[in-house]
Amino acid sequence: MLALPNQTPQLIEHYGLTRADVDREAWAIDAAGQKFAGAASMNRVWKELGGVWGLVSAAYNFAPVRWLEDVVYRWIATHRSLLSRFWSTTPECEQEEVECE
Repeated sequence: MLALPNQTPQLIEHYGLTRADVDREAWAIDAAGQKFAGAASMNRVWKELGGVWGLVSAAYNFAPVRWLEDVVYRWIATHRSLLSRFWSTTPECEQEEVECE
């Protein structure tokens, strides 16, 4: 598994995404090239991690859980600027030795 900031040069174009796509939600792309967006991307990463996280991701296969996760993900994504005051992180592209556009 590889995690890259969406500002990595040529990354989004390579995978056929747009800046609007990656600004709107998180994306995961598996080894076969299948794309997962939003809550589905988080569950794909958890599946890859395995163990307890793999079990958590399995719940996403059930429609009511998927619906709830999608709604919660969309709410958090829409309000992330307001929620960011509760945690302090350094954006990936502002960290040393990270090449971004």
